[in-house]
Amino acid sequence: MRILAIICLVLAFAQPYLPFMGNKKAIQGKNVVSIYVDNSFSMESVADETKLLDVAKQKAREIVSAYPNSDLFQLLTNDFEGKHQHLFSKEEFLQLLDEVEISPSVRKLPEILKRQNDVLNLSPQTNKASYLISDFQKSVTLFDAIQNDTNVSTYLIPVIPQKSNNLYIDSCWFDSPILQLNKNVKLNVKIKNASDIAYEKIPLKLIINGNQRAVASFDVKEKDELTMSVSYRITESGYQSGYVELTDYPIVYDDKFYFSYNVAKNIAVMLINGSEESQYLNKIYQLDSVFTLSNVNERNIDYAAFRNNDLIVLNGLKTISTGLTQELKRFVDNGGSLLVFPATNIDFESYRQFSTTLNINTYENKDSTDTRVEQLNIHHPVFADVFEKLPENIDLPKVFSFYTFASKQLTRKEYLLRMLNNKDFLTACITGKGIVYQSAVPLDASWSNFPRHAIFVPALLNIALQSQPITKLFYTIGNDESIALKNINLQGEDVLKLKNEALGFDVIPEHKNMDSQLEVSFHNQVKQAENYKLFAGKDLVSNISFNYDRNESRLDFYTIKEIEQQLKDKQLNNFTLIESGKKHLGMLIKEINQGIKLWKLFVILALIFLLGEVVLIRLWK
Repeated sequence: MRILAIICLVLAFAQPYLPFMGNKKAIQGKNVVSIYVDNSFSMESVADETKLLDVAKQKAREIVSAYPNSDLFQLLTNDFEGKHQHLFSKEEFLQLLDEVEISPSVRKLPEILKRQNDVLNLSPQTNKASYLISDFQKSVTLFDAIQNDTNVSTYLIPVIPQKSNNLYIDSCWFDSPILQLNKNVKLNVKIKNASDIAYEKIPLKLIINGNQRAVASFDVKEKDELTMSVSYRITESGYQSGYVELTDYPIVYDDKFYFSYNVAKNIAVMLINGSEESQYLNKIYQLDSVFTLSNVNERNIDYAAFRNNDLIVLNGLKTISTGLTQELKRFVDNGGSLLVFPATNIDFESYRQFSTTLNINTYENKDSTDTRVEQLNIHHPVFADVFEKLPENIDLPKVFSFYTFASKQLTRKEYLLRMLNNKDFLTACITGKGIVYQSAVPLDASWSNFPRHAIFVPALLNIALQSQPITKLFYTIGNDESIALKNINLQGEDVLKLKNEALGFDVIPEHKNMDSQLEVSFHNQVKQAENYKLFAGKDLVSNISFNYDRNESRLDFYTIKEIEQQLKDKQLNNFTLIESGKKHLGMLIKEINQGIKLWKLFVILALIFLLGEVVLIRLWK
């Protein structure tokens, strides 16, 4: 018994252990550890009457308890804040962990791993580990895109939510991007059902500028989606804000969808004329007070006025100077629309340089063959709403002479009108952020009857209407998109401010001048989905709407078995799935890092053998 006791004491001081979960040897020395705590909206779900975020924070505390005080830690959340890019002591980490709250930001798993590995690989410590505590939603957990870093041991710790149903608004859009005062518009709303149950007679409300403008109801089957159309009349010009809303419990953050738009008070059209003004153009753009028309001669152009116009029309210019070409390119690149009616005797070399600079059709030569327009592109926005149904024998313009366009591969070119000989008569080419329309004929009755034809008026009116800058209806929080604004002049001490008075929200966004535009970035300043107003000094320059990322609304999660299979299929050998069950996670991680230590067992055995010796001495006669 005494010999056995001595043997056990010797083995206890040797500190033997059994390798755990495939680790060949115990980890020695200092550690650097990164812990990701998923704080997205889906972590508001509950498990055993406890929010998943609280469960995740507790697991993070247990992980930290498994490491000595001398180790360093990184805390990472979906917010990707600057303070989360540093290493902290155990005490500092726990203080930061207490501050973690639910966030609207959504991050994909490969982004998170890259952030963790970037910080860990800058550390001189050789023992590097990352932990990911999440519900592992399928919409953001993209195993296919993961880059396996063999320098870092990665552990996945799932927190399993209770099954929840969710009905939400995914997006919305107008049938037409051009919105006009006193016109009916149709708003399309996409609704998705991420539930195992069907919904019936669910009300959908449309609110514009605080007033309810429409209400409808819908039915949707389980795991299905539908698109509803809500019609209303635009009664105000200027910047408008609204939202559509449904009622759904228990997940409510995605029941509203915000949007903003602008109804133009006027459309500025500038005519740059060659020898004389065009009576046809003047009559068309004086038909409606929505158009503000200015006529200038090619020898007396104020280039600074270009930025104040939506559409510029070149009418009968024989030559296009290099200076005018450069200014027109800048105008189009920044989102302006340009319409070209050539002169009856153009300088082909001048027009060739102009076309090359703008990357549009090149006028090649004059053709005096009699023909007529045969095809009309009703799918292009210029003609999309002109005809309810295109007549079979429609009367289209006659052509007596025309300019041919050189064959050039322009991937963003469309024809609007095409002649019987398959030559383009009127084309549209997207270049930069704008669009250039080109006519094959001048506005001259000896070349065609186009200026006197019935199709001329809707074509020219719609080209002008389409020239309005199309702003995005909404932006997604966390996507860090930039917003380009035209005609913004900050004077003196004026600054840009994004405001929402109801929320008490008032921030100064980052902005920089890009040519004649102002590019505004909000980064992570906006946290709450709502409609906001952007001011330059005291002047309102735009309404801007922000919505939460709808990836969080898809309540599909990886199961334990599915995660294991994904790790196996993608050969992510440096990844380990940890299921602690009711066992303390810190104890489990100690076993993973140090193995199952046996010294306590041998101390107990030594005491048992010593006790056995005492018993034998006293009782054995």
